[in-house]
Amino acid sequence: MNITVTKPFMPPYSDFKNYLEGIWSREWLTNNGPLLNELEIKLKEHLDVDHLLFLCNGTVAIQIAIRALDLVGEIITTPFSYVATTSSIVWERCDPVMVDICPDTLNIDASKIEQAITEKTTAILATHVFGNSCDVDAIHAIAEKHNLKVIYDAAHAFGTLYKGKSLLAYGDVSTCSFHSTKLFHTVEGGAVISPHASVLKQMAMMRNFGHSSATEFGSVGINGKNSEFHAAMGLCNLKHVPDILSVRRTLSERYKSNLEDLPIQFQKIQAKTEYNYAYFPVIFESEAKMLKLVEFLNLHSIFPRRYFYPSLTKLPYVYEQSAPIAEDISRRIICLPLYHTLSIEEVDMICRFIKQELSCE
Repeated sequence: MNITVTKPFMPPYSDFKNYLEGIWSREWLTNNGPLLNELEIKLKEHLDVDHLLFLCNGTVAIQIAIRALDLVGEIITTPFSYVATTSSIVWERCDPVMVDICPDTLNIDASKIEQAITEKTTAILATHVFGNSCDVDAIHAIAEKHNLKVIYDAAHAFGTLYKGKSLLAYGDVSTCSFHSTKLFHTVEGGAVISPHASVLKQMAMMRNFGHSSATEFGSVGINGKNSEFHAAMGLCNLKHVPDILSVRRTLSERYKSNLEDLPIQFQKIQAKTEYNYAYFPVIFESEAKMLKLVEFLNLHSIFPRRYFYPSLTKLPYVYEQSAPIAEDISRRIICLPLYHTLSIEEVDMICRFIKQELSCE
């Protein structure tokens, strides 16, 4: 049996079936249905945030956030993230300006942001990489000083706390992904979270073609809505989040205790952060050693994955920029398998194979 880098959490089928029966009887499948409203309310309660919208995916969430904040010109961002972070900026006709990352936290290096600011800069779009908090205090101070908006790509950050509150509560807008690979998922889905009621109102219109009423339009919009079926999966999964976080922590700590004496690097978690253990990234001494290990693990039906490769500075639609730290780390990093049904014994086995291969060097 293959051990893949991730597998979706699946709630009891009986729970999902109960929601399906209600959907069938109501014949209300989409367009702001009762389950979608219930999920939004319960997510706001769970995360302790004031304003949240459930969307079709995390990429549209970023695009709507950029448009709702009226961003133009240059947006400072990270070269170490999933491609959607950069492609959304380009899609919205803005220019991504890459600022290199901290080699320890793997997040954008806040100490390098100011030197990248120009008269064309309108925002900072930073990713909480692997769910690890950015230096949100420093980024907030820079944004205040230069009158910039802040968007956080928080696709990995559900369940992470910073200074005792949800990491999703920071920034002018935080965007989240509820894709099936995430620790909390709705099969496909995403969200936007904002402390600003006016921004949320604008995003609410934008996710529904710009409708301000049935016959009036308040802005340009797209179809960013989600369905009752996806909301049902979210409602099923939300009640299991504490257990999901606990299991992932146990597995991650097992990995670390097994591997900590090897010549590899772990991601440093930002101070004052309660981490969600969304991923287990490992950085090797060289790309060659990493690739050799991946090949060895694949032979034993274990399939880690390269996150994130290549560096986003290498995208063909981004003008040439340099981010040597991100480019270097992107070549040497993988994420090891981590999911709810992965067993301690399987983690131990993976670690034995890693030790076996690295000891042959």
